[in-house]
Amino acid sequence: MSSGDERSDTAMALKDPQDGLNQQAGNDQTIVVLIGPTAAGKTAAAMKLQDHLGGQSAAQLISADSAMIYKGMDIGTAKPSAEELAAYPHQLVSILDPKEIYSAADFVRDADTCIADAFAQKKTPIIVGGTMLYVKCFLDGIAKLPDADEAIRRQLVKELEVRGGQALHDELAAIDPAAAANIHPNNHQRLLRGLEVVRLTGKPLSSQWVENAGASATSRLGAKVLLLGILPTQREVLHQRIENRFDQMLDGGFLEEVRALRQRGDLHEDLPSVRAVGYRQGWQFLAGAIDASTMREKAVAATRQLAKRQMTWMRQWPGLENCITDQPEQATAMIVRRMSTSEQV
Repeated sequence: MSSGDERSDTAMALKDPQDGLNQQAGNDQTIVVLIGPTAAGKTAAAMKLQDHLGGQSAAQLISADSAMIYKGMDIGTAKPSAEELAAYPHQLVSILDPKEIYSAADFVRDADTCIADAFAQKKTPIIVGGTMLYVKCFLDGIAKLPDADEAIRRQLVKELEVRGGQALHDELAAIDPAAAANIHPNNHQRLLRGLEVVRLTGKPLSSQWVENAGASATSRLGAKVLLLGILPTQREVLHQRIENRFDQMLDGGFLEEVRALRQRGDLHEDLPSVRAVGYRQGWQFLAGAIDASTMREKAVAATRQLAKRQMTWMRQWPGLENCITDQPEQATAMIVRRMSTSEQV
């Protein structure tokens, strides 16, 4: 998500805030989905878009960010400030304790509920975020897989500690090459879930994706979807923005935020919250595993790698209307123009 200095006002040219949506969707209900790499200006654009559509009474912001869901993780996630959240409430922000795990299926369930509530209030839902797996599962539907089994999960966690992620990934690849190809060995949450499902059902995870495929957002919610993206053109510009933003986080008390999480005593490095970009490196620094300079270097590098993965998703995404710009303050005007011409996903 974007930092505060990326949220400057932008002059807009749309005469009627609802014209773009009305031209695209007639009188039908429409879901706007806005994605982009970290630090591209998504939050700023979404808030200005809400203004354009008529404010809180006409549009509802819904976060699709796997780190912003956690309470007490505000600085390192570039969460909108308290003042911004008061003026532009975001649903699915600060809803969980960092010790809890939140899946893509959880997001789809909660996003569907938020959207139904928005429609009931005659509001346009705007999903904004950069957790691409959340967005993909929301748009395409998610396979109905068995519930988690605590005994199997505990066993897999022990195996992970002893054998390591690569060995477990090799095991999954031998059983289910298709699933393994889509799961990185370091993505322990997805890796353990893949093995858990196989051990529970005796079937490859990939086959269950096909057999139990979920319904798309359009069919689930009876609404049209506008999928829009902010895609920077110059990698070095985004990289510099990422570096500057992390330095602002450090100046704003990021390490104190991580220290407070460590001092709780019930969190550890295997949790998704602690593995979030920046937090993992801050955690390692406070544990004495790396020095301050290495922590900063690794955090910036990890954030740039995240942005690269996000842009790879976007370039391969069918039906995505990209607003290509290196100026976050221009993004909303471009999005509004695209909304009048974009096709339904």
